[in-house]
Amino acid sequence: MKIRRASAAVAAVATGALLLSACSSPAADDQPETEESMAEESADTEEISDPCKVDTGVTESADGEIQYSAGEVQWAGYNGLLPDTYSTYNSVVNDRMMGGFMYFGVDGTICQDEEYGTFEAISEDPLQVEYTLADDAVWSDGTPITYADYLLDWATQAITADGAVTEDASEEPLFNHVSGLTLGDYVPEGPQADSADAKSFQYDYERVYADWQLNVSSAFPAHIVAEEAGVSVEELVTAIEELDMSVLEPAAEFWNTGWLSSTPGELPDPAMVPVSGPYMLKEDGWIAGQSITLTANENYWGTPPATKELTFRFAAADTHVQALQNGDLDVIEPQATVDTIPQLEQIGSSVEVLTGQTLIWEHLDYNFGDSSVFTDNLAAREAFAYCVPRQKIVDDLIAPVDENAVVMNAREVFPYQTEKYDEVTAESYDGRYDEVDLEMATEKFEEAGLEEGTEIRIGYSAPNPRRSDEVAAIKSSCDQVGFDIVDAGDPEFFAAGGALETGDWEIALFAWAGSGQIASGQNIYASGRPQNFGGYSNETVDEAWETLASTVDESVHLEQTKVIEKELWDTLYGIPLFAHPGVVAHSADLENVRFTAAQDGIVWNAEQWSRAS
Repeated sequence: MKIRRASAAVAAVATGALLLSACSSPAADDQPETEESMAEESADTEEISDPCKVDTGVTESADGEIQYSAGEVQWAGYNGLLPDTYSTYNSVVNDRMMGGFMYFGVDGTICQDEEYGTFEAISEDPLQVEYTLADDAVWSDGTPITYADYLLDWATQAITADGAVTEDASEEPLFNHVSGLTLGDYVPEGPQADSADAKSFQYDYERVYADWQLNVSSAFPAHIVAEEAGVSVEELVTAIEELDMSVLEPAAEFWNTGWLSSTPGELPDPAMVPVSGPYMLKEDGWIAGQSITLTANENYWGTPPATKELTFRFAAADTHVQALQNGDLDVIEPQATVDTIPQLEQIGSSVEVLTGQTLIWEHLDYNFGDSSVFTDNLAAREAFAYCVPRQKIVDDLIAPVDENAVVMNAREVFPYQTEKYDEVTAESYDGRYDEVDLEMATEKFEEAGLEEGTEIRIGYSAPNPRRSDEVAAIKSSCDQVGFDIVDAGDPEFFAAGGALETGDWEIALFAWAGSGQIASGQNIYASGRPQNFGGYSNETVDEAWETLASTVDESVHLEQTKVIEKELWDTLYGIPLFAHPGVVAHSADLENVRFTAAQDGIVWNAEQWSRAS
């Protein structure tokens, strides 16, 4: 087995949403061999220096299949931009089918996909951005990709349920987009073009948005939405421009619900789900509970995928290492645990392992809903925070994998961003929750008026051995204070209608996967935002995010990050735990598998994966 460590530093680069991380943990029973059996190799001489995708010389797709698994959660549907479907589990599939103006490189660099189109800021003050689609860019059904698709994309993030363009992104949206109404707040006039079928359009920002490069990338097919709303594409464009709710309401109803696939194994009508990327859904390719297969998009105008078929298996986390050994999976991203590397080492030379830093971090979030014991009760939140054994969790579960692992004391900066992290934490957090303090926890428990045996359900996506261990460590400590910690791990925790969505938990345990975005946290911590699952609300935090997001001045970003972090600690939105070390393993005969720190995960360039000839 060959081990390579990604050496590129993570870039703190500049859409408004982070992915729920599909983290998994292997639990094979094999005993590891001795350390000497591992063939360790530095990545410095082998890694590609360009963080973006490079030309691999592919001119046609080779027959064959490559198999990967993000976990056992089923595909949720073609529209992965709903709060219920925006997760790594769904994105690993959908992102292979959708092209876009940009993607994240292995270190968080923003890369332009010039086969799809180009964009550039033609003015900085005011901010104006020009987008140009490739002349031959078409949907897989042959329909040209045009301005109409991107006007619809703007509308889904701009129009309120009352039929107006948002004024401050706080209104109820017409479309259930995971990013809410942020785009319309910054670009109230929408993109401008000469005609519905134009290949170029322009965004004129009312004020600067820190992550402007991320605001526009992929789009959904306007011609399908128009058809379902009973109008032509031109009529849909006019309806958006004139805010005609007689057209927009049925269009939104379809956009919100018509692309969901709630019955495992039942693929949507191919005519309803044209794609703009290198892969498309394979006919009869979804086997309920087992896998979904993509096949090469024959109408894709760009570089064809290196391998014709890409299969995503719905495999439980604790089966991945064995499946890799058996040849049932070709690529895995196991959660880095004390057993991961030894288990992979056991397989031998047929597997290559990649390790590196990631922009994924573990956290505990409080529920601020009406029925939660933590709502309007800071003392209760403090009691829990004082008894959570963060250092023990890191020492027992993370440090054996990453000797540099530390307890994470921020949310918007990572410990390995040393200078910035130290400056932010020095001004926002005083270390009070670094070590368990059962005496203080008990005092706060009593101050909160809690009763002995107060039940605290910690919800997470199960099975996940590492998170089970985290909950067990918390229970061992916090039950001494008077809490009754309950392991509420659930395979459906992230699913539509699952516990996370319904609020059926007191503490949520999961990870956010990012790519170094500047303002994505606004969607998590600001009042009423789509990814603010716990219902936290704080005026100081809201104002700080608004200030931060509305500038490209890095000094303002830093100062407002300090304000946000301090307020989140003082009011206890939640408790950060640690940054995830990254591990990837793949069959040694695969080429072009490149480790990435960004939220897309190892499949970020899956269309380039191929078998060695």
